Amino acid sequence: MSSELKVRVKRVCTRRRSRDTPRAERTATRLRAAPGRSPRAPSDRRSSATDGGTFCSDSEDLFGDYDSLMNESSFLSKLEAVEQTERQSRDAPPSPPTLDDLEHFDLPPSQLQFQIEETERLRQDNDGASTCHNGTSTPHHRGRGAPPPGRGVSERLKRKMLGNAASPSVYSRSAALKAAVVSEELNAAVQTLETTTSSQSTDLGPFFGLPSRVKDLMFKLRGIQRLYDWQQACLRLECVQRRKNLIYSLPTSGGKTLVAEILILRELLCRKKDALLVLPYVALVQEKVRGLASLGLDLDFMVEEYAGSKGRFPPVKRRSRKSLFVATIEKAHSLINSLIENNRLNELGLLVVDELHMLGDGGRGAVLEMILSKVQFLSKSTHIIGMSATLGNIKDLQTFLRAENYTSDFRPVELKEFVKLKETIYEVDPKEENGLKFSRVLNYKYSSSMQKLDPDHIVALVTEVIPAHSCLVFCATKKNCENVVQMIAKCLKKDFLLHRQEEKQQLLRQLRDGGSGSVCAVLQRCIPLGLAYHHSGLTAEERRLLEEAYGRGVLCLLACTSTLAAGVNLPARRVILRSPYVAKELLKRSQYKQMIGRAGRAGMDAIGESILVLQDRDRQKVQSLLCAPMENCYSFLLQDESKGLLSLILSLIGLNVSTSLQQLQDFLGGTLLFVQQQQLCSEGSLWDALHSCIHQLTHKQLINVCVDGNMEVTRLGRATFKGHTHTLTITHSVMHTQTHKVTREALLLKSYLHLVYLVTPYDLSAQCSPDWMVFLRQFSLLSAAEQKMSTGIGVSESFIARKAAGQTVKKSLNMVVVQRLYLALVLLCLLKESDLWFVSERFQLSRGFVQTLLSSSSAFCCCVLHFTEELEEFWPFRALLTELNRRLSYCVRAELIPLMEVSGVAESRAKQLFNAGYRTLTHIANADPNVLCSTIENLYRKQANQIVASAKMLLQEKALALQQEVDELLTMPPDLPPAPPDMT
Repeated sequence: MSSELKVRVKRVCTRRRSRDTPRAERTATRLRAAPGRSPRAPSDRRSSATDGGTFCSDSEDLFGDYDSLMNESSFLSKLEAVEQTERQSRDAPPSPPTLDDLEHFDLPPSQLQFQIEETERLRQDNDGASTCHNGTSTPHHRGRGAPPPGRGVSERLKRKMLGNAASPSVYSRSAALKAAVVSEELNAAVQTLETTTSSQSTDLGPFFGLPSRVKDLMFKLRGIQRLYDWQQACLRLECVQRRKNLIYSLPTSGGKTLVAEILILRELLCRKKDALLVLPYVALVQEKVRGLASLGLDLDFMVEEYAGSKGRFPPVKRRSRKSLFVATIEKAHSLINSLIENNRLNELGLLVVDELHMLGDGGRGAVLEMILSKVQFLSKSTHIIGMSATLGNIKDLQTFLRAENYTSDFRPVELKEFVKLKETIYEVDPKEENGLKFSRVLNYKYSSSMQKLDPDHIVALVTEVIPAHSCLVFCATKKNCENVVQMIAKCLKKDFLLHRQEEKQQLLRQLRDGGSGSVCAVLQRCIPLGLAYHHSGLTAEERRLLEEAYGRGVLCLLACTSTLAAGVNLPARRVILRSPYVAKELLKRSQYKQMIGRAGRAGMDAIGESILVLQDRDRQKVQSLLCAPMENCYSFLLQDESKGLLSLILSLIGLNVSTSLQQLQDFLGGTLLFVQQQQLCSEGSLWDALHSCIHQLTHKQLINVCVDGNMEVTRLGRATFKGHTHTLTITHSVMHTQTHKVTREALLLKSYLHLVYLVTPYDLSAQCSPDWMVFLRQFSLLSAAEQKMSTGIGVSESFIARKAAGQTVKKSLNMVVVQRLYLALVLLCLLKESDLWFVSERFQLSRGFVQTLLSSSSAFCCCVLHFTEELEEFWPFRALLTELNRRLSYCVRAELIPLMEVSGVAESRAKQLFNAGYRTLTHIANADPNVLCSTIENLYRKQANQIVASAKMLLQEKALALQQEVDELLTMPPDLPPAPPDMT
């Protein structure tokens, strides 16, 4: 064989072929004879009638003129030269060359793979050959991969390369290399975590046990360059490395969430386990899902929303990817129950609870305690992290969760607390005798008319900071918010109109688009001055637009209720508390701390200020409020007639977690109620309460006690705990069963009214007193069948007419039924009109309440659906409620529903996208954010990125679910009966 190969380098034509040309004309080229090769026969050529050019057929050698674009010879030329040299050799019979005979040089991945396959094939051919009598070597048989006679290695490589070119490529080589780097760093991170867990080392690698890729993404997506010292110290705690439970508490705006996110990413990427993040409000869940979608796409994990009507039970079991479930408290409880029922709780590696102090918050606190108790009792490998800004009896919570505690008073921006009494400002100083120290006197010239409008000097306080800085004014009631912002608007100078004028007009246009052409008159007057109000009376879309405008500085002041302090993160330079009350109740210490914690923007302000407006009559109360310790957090399982404990016991028996009295006692020994039983069980012991609950459940026919002492749920009991939420309690489920039985006999199918009544939440009925004149007017518009249905459930027209006329009604009715029917009429009108503004004006209800009613009914419909699925006699309701739930979830035209599934897309935005041609989830997932911003009016780049990322995540979730279903269908069942012996 020649020791050196000399191949003449030729120039390659760089003209690109059009994909639109016919297939026979795609490979146009000038046919030239390669060195040592004969010209091609004319039969292999085709002429074009259009340009007279010469084209080759589909079977022609496309590599005839293949050469290198670099200064060294091409791989094919070298290969052909080797084969030619071998053919000319006379010393030995011809044998196929091996690729090892070529000079060593870098090969593309496809050719490298081909080299491996070819070498293996040659080895198998040599092993399978036998020697004939004439001395030649002939294979016994030709395998599936054996090449046809006369085809050399170069021919096979050409076909291999043609196949590579024809096959679609899913990932680019750069993406593959990037994925390889991330995979290598993840393996290193896993080893680091394992080493750290088994040693005393605090070195956690590139980014606290995560690859440097995560650090780069944090900077790219969040702008985070460096963690605070407390965050680094918390992540290096020994209890965190050894996966012991942890409770950490800091003031608001201290950066608690980032620590939780890093721990979640470590669980997903390094330990390959699912994680659950529990948040108190639907708005927070949606905000977090939008914010984490981009991270999930880059780091290859799923972000799944469990709020309202969203969430799958049980969740899809994924092989290749792990999931982060972001859930409200109620949805998290349903998720945990489904994992327990399917023996999959061990898949959950981390449980993070934000706002842990909500353990003492009514019925939702009882549900949160159930979640934590079940996870602790059944899964020893699930790591629990709790965080909160306000915690009182931390020792009780530590004992309950068997957790370590990390506390810091760190704030990125210094907070100064003040109190205003008349025209004097006092600084809060615990060292002083009365807790207050004189600071200054307000210097603002009031006219007599302004003094009447603003006796508390709110205008003087806000004009010291706006419009250059931001300000929040917390008010006691929703109506007070609107009154305060209008009062401030009347007193401001006209100069405020010029500040970011065009952006304010753009905000008004967005509000008008979202309101189907309508906008609130108060906002219409106040937004041009940079002011707005914010409370639950606004729709979710209106609140989102106002929050975004405030975050960008377009709005400089929001008058809001206390719910904003516990909701989305909207910091301010100055926070003003209009009064020390929420409604008619004095502020709690925890509420006060949450409100003033909004003062101070990290990276924007050097200081934050809070000012509490005080009247003389409240001076003593407020002084005790400022110096009081944080309120304690107590279990709510025994409150409200032990509803929480009843629900817990029923679910434990239904899930076969605890089916005997002793097992129930063992479980209750791990609850917060057990830790606090001395303070809470005043009328008897915890075990007395347990016996009482078992007696009640037996009496309601929800459980049966067997002869051996074990307990089991009845069909009604199973349906109750399957559909149980804080809106469908055990008491309501028994009532609901009777309602369904009556409904089954005379179900109205000509209208949605009957079904809508069944899914109207019980808890909202108490929040709405009917306007009897409106009630009567709407009742008169019902059809005869609908009025008959109303009479059937006990609400007659005569009753409504007497109430509207102000007359007394001798016959007493169940007001829960009356109120639910009134709300059902609201929902029915909404389903017909699908215009929130129209319905809210017709029933004289706030838009926010109507929207809350719609979303709560959708969530409650899911609960009722699960309830009816467990009771065979209610089978007709399953299909009916499934369709009703779809309509209640979005309440828009059918073609907009796929777009509404994307997080961050409301009805107005869905209409914009649909009209612009983005009509499916696939359209949005493949959209360019820059093109979206230029196409869709009033859409900012950050919003476009979040919408596209959310759509991609949702599309991947659907695709993976379908792929999982395909895999399961094609997988051979493990219990397949074996073949009979005579057939083997």
